Amino acid sequence: MKQMCILDTVKVTIFVMLVALISGCGNSGGDSEQAMITGRGNSGGNSEQAMFRGNLERTGVFSSDGPSSPGELVWKFKTEGAVTSSPTISGGMVYFGSRDGHLYAVDIKTGQEKWKFKTKPHVDSSPAISGGMVYFGSWDGHLYAVDIKTGQEKWKFKTEGPVYSSPAISGGMVYFGSFDGHLYAVDIKTGKEKWKFKTKSEVGSSPAISGGMVYFGSWDGHLYAVDIKTGQEKWKFKTEDKVFSSPAISGGMVYFGSNDGHLYAVEIKTGQEKWRFKTEGAVFSSPAISGGMVYFGSLDGHLYAVEMKTGQEKWKFKAEDAVASSPAISGGMVYFGSDDGHLYAVK
Repeated sequence: MKQMCILDTVKVTIFVMLVALISGCGNSGGDSEQAMITGRGNSGGNSEQAMFRGNLERTGVFSSDGPSSPGELVWKFKTEGAVTSSPTISGGMVYFGSRDGHLYAVDIKTGQEKWKFKTKPHVDSSPAISGGMVYFGSWDGHLYAVDIKTGQEKWKFKTEGPVYSSPAISGGMVYFGSFDGHLYAVDIKTGKEKWKFKTKSEVGSSPAISGGMVYFGSWDGHLYAVDIKTGQEKWKFKTEDKVFSSPAISGGMVYFGSNDGHLYAVEIKTGQEKWRFKTEGAVFSSPAISGGMVYFGSLDGHLYAVEMKTGQEKWKFKAEDAVASSPAISGGMVYFGSDDGHLYAVK
C-alpha cells in the first residue's frame, strides 16, 4: 500500500499553487480565491518556464523537478473570484486568470499587482507566453493577446462560444478550442485566423502539439489529429463519450481520458489504439507522464499508475471522492486533488 499524506485546508491551497507554479500542473478546478507563493522550491531557470501542461506545445511531459516540500507562505494575492486558471511564470512575473473576469500580472517576489486586464465573464484558460505577449481565453468567447509589460491589448479574436481551452503555441501560430465546436489556428502577431477545424460539439480540451500535428478532444467523443499547417484531419479516434481530458504525448503515443471511463493509448501516426484501461468513472483528468508510467485520476475516486507500454495497472490509490484534477509529479511523489477537499501526496 502506498504512503499517503493528507494536507489540511490551508496547506492544500498553498501546496496546489506551489505545484502549479513550479511543476506546471493543469487546471485543478479548485475554488481558491487567492493566488499563493511558497518559500521553498526552485527559483532558478526552470521556474522561468513554469506553465500549464509543462510547455507551450502542451504535451504533458514535465522537465522541472519541482518542490520536495511545501515550504512556508511568502505572500498571497486576493482576487474577487475563484482561481481555476493555472499560472504561468515569465520574467519574474506570474500571470493567471480569475473567475472575477481578469487576467493578473503579479510580481513573483513581492506579490504586488503590476497590472490586470478585464474581460467580461470568467478567465479559466491558462495563459501562454511567447514573444512578449500573453495569450489566453475567456468565457466572453475571445482569445486575447496582451502585452506582458503593459497589460495593453494588442488584439482579440472572437469565437462563437466560451474559450475554456488553454492555448498552445508553435511556429508563430496559437491553437485553441472553443465551445462553438471549433479548433482555431490564429497568427500570434496579427490575430488573423489561418484555419479552423469543425467538430460536432464543444472543444474544452487543451490541444497538444507534436511532429507537425495538433491533438485535441471534443465533446463529440473523438480525439482528433489535425495538420498544424493546413487544418486538415489526419485521423480521428472514437470513444463512447465526451473527451474533456487534454492529451499527453510521449514515445510516439498520445494518452488521454474519456467520460466513458477509459484511459486510451493511441499511436500518433496511425490513430490506432494500442491499449485502453478501464476505470469505474469518467476520466476528466489530463494524464501526466514520468518514468515510463502514466498517472491520471478518475471520478471513481482513484488515482491510477499505469505502464505506458502495456496499459497494465501498477497501482491505484483510493481517495474519499472523485479525482478530476490532473496530477503533478515531483521528487518521487505524485500530487493530486480530490473532490473530498484534500490534496494528496502519494509515493
